[in-house]
Amino acid sequence: MTEIRNDKLVTIFGGSGFVGRYLVRQLARRGWRIRVAVRRPDLAGHLQPLGSVGQIKPIQANVRYRDSIDAAVRGADAVVNLVGILAQSGRQSFSAVQSYGAGQIALSAKEHGLDRIVQMSAIGADPDSESAYARSKAEGEAAVLDTLPASVVFRPSILFGPEDAFFNRFAQMARLGPVLPVVGAETRFQPVFVADVAEAIALAVEGEAKPGTTYELGGPDVRTFRELMQLMLEEIDRPNKPIVSLPFGLASTLAKLMSVVPNAPLTTDQVKLLRSDNVVSSAAEADERTFAGLGIAPDTLAAVLPTYLWRFRPRGEFERQHLA
Repeated sequence: MTEIRNDKLVTIFGGSGFVGRYLVRQLARRGWRIRVAVRRPDLAGHLQPLGSVGQIKPIQANVRYRDSIDAAVRGADAVVNLVGILAQSGRQSFSAVQSYGAGQIALSAKEHGLDRIVQMSAIGADPDSESAYARSKAEGEAAVLDTLPASVVFRPSILFGPEDAFFNRFAQMARLGPVLPVVGAETRFQPVFVADVAEAIALAVEGEAKPGTTYELGGPDVRTFRELMQLMLEEIDRPNKPIVSLPFGLASTLAKLMSVVPNAPLTTDQVKLLRSDNVVSSAAEADERTFAGLGIAPDTLAAVLPTYLWRFRPRGEFERQHLA
């Protein structure tokens, strides 16, 4: 059990999600008291075993409502915003959540005496992007830095890890379908292990990142979408599964047709995102606004994928073990 070593309190908006659970673990080990601000605190019980009794407290908050933001920020020594959505639904729009919400968190932090927050963004954030997702991420960054210029922004590439919605999703598709369809087969990604991103954020919370800096986080492997899918297929012992590349025009049409389906597997905005590479920029590398600037050596795909993709093999975890 973790021993609480200090009396500092951090508020993590969106702390029950994929990145959040790893960040909570990192900060609990460092002795922080943790306030997890989420829309559904009743669904955040999985975080409790990550710290000592009373160290982690989920509370209700919605970034669209300022009063709930203020209640979550009040008394905190540090604030992290991890809130993000991949698709819009009802009032949970990109603009409301990733632009307006981020700005309101920064304003609240300033009014409560903080000079910075840590903001989670994404590689590809661009105010001029065709993608509403990418535009809202850039708007959120600007809103935070305009209010609190010393804030630290992290832009990771696509995240992977045991609970990811990327490799797990496509491995399940490969297990069930005769072919594996992909959009943007030649688009390049730089997948980054979620625990490495959590470590970077934890360092920023403790003041070990350069103030006012936007870091771009990518793993050691730069691969095309097709190459990533082939790697995944080899890992789940289905190397001969055909990978079918869908043209962007066809993908956009299919996404429009699926827009009436709740939780559609593909949206027109995601198709727009897939037209651009998702890798660390040369400028960030030159300025050491990467893992290197934080002293972190990120994990490789080869080191992590086998630890969780084994469950998609035809005969499970022990498929590759043979008697001597």
